[in-house]
Amino acid sequence: MKKPLLAVLGALVTAGTGLAAPAAAAEPSAAAEPAAVTFAGTVSLSNCSGSVVRLPDSQDDDPALVMSNGHCLETGFPAAGQVIVDRASSRTFGLLNAAGTRVATLRASKITYATMTDTDVSLYQLTTTYGQIRSSYGISPLTLDDSRPAAGRAITVVSGYWKRTYSCAIDGFAHRLKEGSWTWKDSVRYTSACRTIGGTSGSPVIDDATGDVVAVNNTGNEDGGRCTENNPCEVDANGTVTVRAGINYGQQTYQIPACFGLDSKLDLSASGCTLPKP
Repeated sequence: MKKPLLAVLGALVTAGTGLAAPAAAAEPSAAAEPAAVTFAGTVSLSNCSGSVVRLPDSQDDDPALVMSNGHCLETGFPAAGQVIVDRASSRTFGLLNAAGTRVATLRASKITYATMTDTDVSLYQLTTTYGQIRSSYGISPLTLDDSRPAAGRAITVVSGYWKRTYSCAIDGFAHRLKEGSWTWKDSVRYTSACRTIGGTSGSPVIDDATGDVVAVNNTGNEDGGRCTENNPCEVDANGTVTVRAGINYGQQTYQIPACFGLDSKLDLSASGCTLPKP
């Protein structure tokens, strides 16, 4: 994982520098003039990054959601197989504007959903609505794309913790990504230009052409280790293990909208919802 930061020494030293070269990068697909990617709607956590996100059909009066990683929870890493639903939380988040300036403190009412099984995501429900955030601070949420992204798409990882962006492309997908006791499915593999570091965990991964969120940043192979913490390995459908030293990954988020109904209400039994259940 791009671990939560307990202490920061040499914080801007990137993991993986000087390691073996990754597989050839896919070229970003041709598209219309890319939308400008800014920090607007991203948030800083005490130990990670995140963003205020909306579902494609969210309304202004819905309670707003903040997305980060499951491993960024204030209560520590969920165990393999553990799914957390509707747990009270009063965690705070620093809301950033387009320039990366903190303009407000948002507060959670609960952890709506969190897990490190199949994916690595946390979704907090806030005490404020999307409309209240927009009217008070002029900031709109980022939209979760409900379509699976394609290899070659140009992306930007936007870290609210560091107020720093990383631009690259989707190199491909890992059938299974294994790190320690956790296994994630269909993970997004970045091209080598996205050298994310500790504290970027939970950052939204934005499709440059649409401005929508297609993944949540979560890990990278730091020193060439095999399937250990901070050194995830890829496992294909035949069980073949591949280690890509210095390469970083995110977890797709297109599955999330199908699991929510009206008023940002989680419904894991909804048709089309494939998120792990408790």
